[in-house]
Amino acid sequence: MPTIAVVIPALNDSEMLARCLDDLAAQLRPADEIIVVDNGSTDDTAAVARSKGATVIEQSQRGIWPAASTGYDAASTDIIARLDADSRPPVDWLLHIEAEFVDDPDIGVLTGPGIFYDGNTLIAGLGQTLYIGGYFWSMEIWLGHPPIFGSNFAMRRTVWESVRGRVHRGMREIHDDLDLAIHLDPSQVVRYDERLTVGISARPFSTWRGFGRRLGWAYTTLRMHLPEESPWRRRAARRRWEAEHADDAPGAIA
Repeated sequence: MPTIAVVIPALNDSEMLARCLDDLAAQLRPADEIIVVDNGSTDDTAAVARSKGATVIEQSQRGIWPAASTGYDAASTDIIARLDADSRPPVDWLLHIEAEFVDDPDIGVLTGPGIFYDGNTLIAGLGQTLYIGGYFWSMEIWLGHPPIFGSNFAMRRTVWESVRGRVHRGMREIHDDLDLAIHLDPSQVVRYDERLTVGISARPFSTWRGFGRRLGWAYTTLRMHLPEESPWRRRAARRRWEAEHADDAPGAIA
């Protein structure tokens, strides 16, 4: 069976992190590694992580991408899974991930949605519909495959090794998950599984400013990849790849 690490970027979020790590401790399929990347916290985030048995790595350069990529680099497992400090994975989250990767060796990345567990009804509803739902719908059209949701995904270590030198891992105000998805090779299979859910906090959407900031990050991430990664060029590249590898497809006649 494959080994699995869970990477959690964290910044001044010890209370939420403690709950997340408790949820990981209750998994039906335990993690082989839990790596918390402390992104310059001034509270007891690092101490809490260590007290719960996680490995703590320091990354002083602020930003989710610098922190997350540091964690991916440190993982030594076959599969690298990702949560945020305020995520609440159900008890079968890692079991589900393991089963999907074992059942289908072609999967490179597995991702699923987040379900808001806090916030008022209006904020949670807008976030669920416009942000989560809109992200998966619109970015699949743009990318030509399902996007990656950074608060709930897992990838093979080989996938990370193939893209780690191409992604903009040092940038702060872009979406790390979208940047990662853009740089995947055409051969990589990204599977969206609506059953693979985690609880997520509505805190980032508690103000219109916070909501707008995340939309701005999405705009910046897409704009910086134009025109090379425009939807029509991405589809043309995939068609070329499929044509070049047609003879490798199952059932193809040599």
